[in-house]
Amino acid sequence: MATATSVRVLAIDIGTGTQDILLFESGRTMENNVKLVMPSPTVIVAERIRRATAAGRPLLLTGVTMGGGPSHWAARDHALAGYPVAVTPEAARTFDDDLTAVAQMGFEIISEEEAARQAQHPDVVHIELQDLDARAIVQALRTFDLDPRVDALAIAAFDHGAAPPGYSDRRFRFEFLERMIRRSPTPATFAYLAEEIPPALTRLQAIKSSVARYVEYSGSAPELPVLLMDTGAAAALGALEDPRVRRQRDCLLCNIGNFHTLAFHLVEGRIVGLFEHHTGEISRARLEELLRKLAAGTLTNDEVFYDSGHGALVLEPERERARVPPAATSELPFLAVTGPRRELLRGSTLPHYEAVPHGDMMLAGCFGLLRALAERIPALGPAIRPALLGEAKAA
Repeated sequence: MATATSVRVLAIDIGTGTQDILLFESGRTMENNVKLVMPSPTVIVAERIRRATAAGRPLLLTGVTMGGGPSHWAARDHALAGYPVAVTPEAARTFDDDLTAVAQMGFEIISEEEAARQAQHPDVVHIELQDLDARAIVQALRTFDLDPRVDALAIAAFDHGAAPPGYSDRRFRFEFLERMIRRSPTPATFAYLAEEIPPALTRLQAIKSSVARYVEYSGSAPELPVLLMDTGAAAALGALEDPRVRRQRDCLLCNIGNFHTLAFHLVEGRIVGLFEHHTGEISRARLEELLRKLAAGTLTNDEVFYDSGHGALVLEPERERARVPPAATSELPFLAVTGPRRELLRGSTLPHYEAVPHGDMMLAGCFGLLRALAERIPALGPAIRPALLGEAKAA
């Protein structure tokens, strides 16, 4: 472990469209740290699958559970085109936690031993599924003469959780969010040290299992501290690194991602409500309506769930919310917006502010990861917090 005055942290926010990477070094201003915005792992895998489909070659998928979306759709299209898709059990859970459902998609579930045999065939396209591609990240850093050794890893990803067979993964995820918030109503409640990850969060568990490769390839210490976090909560914490947002007593934080939109209502840093929806399922007018209802405390879980979203939670209903003084210039609390699809609210009738923590909205999740790491590992706090507060001197 580095000293409190010398800390290097690799923060990775894994989304559906991009993976946003920050190599943080204490003693530098945040703006002078190394930043990468690259295609997300699922987008990379999807493109490799599409090339296999175009070539008409059999597909072999091994590895661990990772984010689906684009990779799932590409594998499905490969099977629908009549080409074989063989997948090992752990990798198959990328597509559904129920392996029977994966088989019904036209995929063949095979053992690791059979996969090793098929991988030797020259016509088979073998793709390893993983959210943390340690080799690629280490190679990218070394290409620019950067030392990939770090003192901690902090990684954010969206995890539906392993829902029981036949149970909605949307309901399962939101019920999990509700339990966590009722236990501790702050965005940091969704940050876990490696040994604390709930068993149901199989995607985060899989990322944890990939950390050993980063240690191996980078030469980092084997006891490397690791923090895992939900992407939406990381973005919310990161938005609070914008001084204008941080000053608000009562605010809405809305992260409009490529695939999911998550909004928190915070009062003095405490979550009093939230909703989560699919970005592709909502229009600007619908998002405005959801935000108004969230602020008023009238949004219900069923309204969002039956609109193809995940759900909503209001901890302080309308009658209690009346005690909170309204914002001086708007019927809504201060509304801060982040996310790669934030243009959805441009031209909106709702006054809003596009947060730019440390001048870089795309790294909001990474800044949130740093904040959570400083809170969860006290030994790292003195080195990390000055940079988050804008007090670090240039290196």
